[in-house]
Amino acid sequence: MGLVILTVQAKSPTLKPPACRIPAASHAPCQEVSGGKAAILFAGLYLTALGVGGVKGSLPAHGAEQFDENTARGRKARSTFFNYFVFCLSCGGLVAVTLVVWVEDNKGWQWGFGISTLTILLSVPVFLAGSATYKNKIPTRSPVTTIAKVLVAAILNRRCRHNPINAVIDMAPSPVKTIEVDAKEEVRDDEGPNAELKCLNRAVEGKPMHGALLCTAKEVEDVKVVVKVLPIFLSTVMLSCCLAQLSTFSIQQAATMDTRVGGLTVPPASLPVFPVVFIMLLAPLYDHAIVPFARRVTGSETGISHLQRIGFGLALSIVAMAVAASVEAKRKRVARAASLLDSAEPLPISFFWLALQYLFLGSADLFTLAGTLEFFFSEAPAGMRSLATSLSWASLAMGYYLSSLLVAVVNDVTGRGNRQAWMAGRSLNHYHLERFYWLMSALSSFNFLHFLFWANRYRYRSTGSKL
Repeated sequence: MGLVILTVQAKSPTLKPPACRIPAASHAPCQEVSGGKAAILFAGLYLTALGVGGVKGSLPAHGAEQFDENTARGRKARSTFFNYFVFCLSCGGLVAVTLVVWVEDNKGWQWGFGISTLTILLSVPVFLAGSATYKNKIPTRSPVTTIAKVLVAAILNRRCRHNPINAVIDMAPSPVKTIEVDAKEEVRDDEGPNAELKCLNRAVEGKPMHGALLCTAKEVEDVKVVVKVLPIFLSTVMLSCCLAQLSTFSIQQAATMDTRVGGLTVPPASLPVFPVVFIMLLAPLYDHAIVPFARRVTGSETGISHLQRIGFGLALSIVAMAVAASVEAKRKRVARAASLLDSAEPLPISFFWLALQYLFLGSADLFTLAGTLEFFFSEAPAGMRSLATSLSWASLAMGYYLSSLLVAVVNDVTGRGNRQAWMAGRSLNHYHLERFYWLMSALSSFNFLHFLFWANRYRYRSTGSKL
């Protein structure tokens, strides 16, 4: 629905502001969209975002559920699925940054949105064609409701413990309850919660203030799992912040450089083709060469653990931002040497230099994204897997917001006292973008240490082992 709205608006002149005119004496040749036209634009954008969020949040969990996690073969196949899920995302990205970008630049936005709309429409019958063979789990309750109930019960029961009236009630044993987790497994609640995160154990202590707050030990343990993976989730936000630079400042850098490849001029918006291609090459290599080799060396079923894979991706992000800072410093030296700091002419330096930072960030994205998807799915309770895999995409969104916040804060701090802000100036050549990239590398280093702190303390739910 969102793409249809965007396609119609891009096609219809009545739904767009007047065409830009650039007379010599005009200082505001273009008008911003407003009113009902702006409402239609944002409706299309947010409906598209809502749809993408729903698909990306549920599809990885649905696909992984098709494999038998009770057998080694099923678990290996599930790991392969996550790798090729990221591979297929990259295939779509390759089409987007090459074919669709070319069509938009040469034929118009309506054609680019139209191609995307047609692709989504074709995907629906393809997905439905497998309905007869899918393994589906019937949803029993909302994981968000369960989390909220346990947290509220733990807080209220903590207060009740200090109330003398409830002293006798608190001595009573918690009710025994059996709940069904999935079609094959039933978990008894009379064993009680474990000693980890004792503060949440209060959710099953004493008589709840309301029947809706009645919690079982299994529900408490499920919420504990979610709480324990949150520090790992937060550690991936900084990587997403680094990835945001690929579609912002890196595109601006490419626009100032020589983008010719033979007789072809590459649009700067197609620059993300580099990480997409790297991911497409690395995903099969990782699954069919690196993992089997690691299995022989470590004797582990996974070869490389989920947290090790995430950590390797975070380490690569540190290197990527350091490389990005070095490349930007080189680009400015070339501009200065060619006396083109204030010129709109392309600099005599190939945009292929930017491929170095894309190589490291693309590799980091593959290791961390596929690793987090599999980690969250494997560790999450059966009824919370869709919520858990959605954390990977929530991390991406939070990273982009964090990037905007960092730019605003850095500009505010560095622009004080009549000084030039790092990301401000007549053109990109007058920015201090290399300093911002060094700052990102330093923040990524601190983030990596934060990840190691929590990863070294984390015990896998399935095996009980550490990092």
